[in-house]
Amino acid sequence: MLLEKLVVGSFGANCYLLGCENSSSGVVIDPGDEVERILQKIREMEINVKKIILTHGHPDHIAGANALKEATGATVMMNPLDTEIANSRILNMMLGIKNDSRFEPDEELLDGQKIVTGDICLEVLHTPGHSRGSVCLVGDGYIFTGDLLFAGGIGRCDLPGGDESQMAESLRKIIKLDEDIKVYPGHGPSTTIRAESRGNMYLGDWV
Repeated sequence: MLLEKLVVGSFGANCYLLGCENSSSGVVIDPGDEVERILQKIREMEINVKKIILTHGHPDHIAGANALKEATGATVMMNPLDTEIANSRILNMMLGIKNDSRFEPDEELLDGQKIVTGDICLEVLHTPGHSRGSVCLVGDGYIFTGDLLFAGGIGRCDLPGGDESQMAESLRKIIKLDEDIKVYPGHGPSTTIRAESRGNMYLGDWV
């Protein structure tokens, strides 16, 4: 599998590009901004993007999805519980983001669903707390956690749709995974389940 990370936008969100080496098909996770940079990386990787997958509906993770869909013809996928927040003018105002475009995903992301593109297989885990529709994507030895779990930190749950009790339950679900799993979060550097279960000071209050 080919894997590249781009840090995009004023909030420094991580956008991930995955490519199948056998079929050249690929997916993009959380294209939050800077679509031209993402397209350039797609060309460099020589992949044909089939799916645009959104870990949640906050604007710093979805703002480039419509433009990337138009450029690639890919299908946009998101949990339906975040459709409302994805179109929230109040949230955009809270975050200082100007965005009046309407967002509607093409396909739903549901708990237990498997997304297969070439030899890439991602299983969807519904992990609410940061938002109602937040999901993680589990592959073979790795997980994309969106804004649930970071290296040395956890996501906030004080924005609309956030919930402390759901956040705690979702974190417990993730920390129970194999310790060797590589964690690719929505912001910041990568880490592992082992590193966070042993050294993330925030988890003690939540799990």
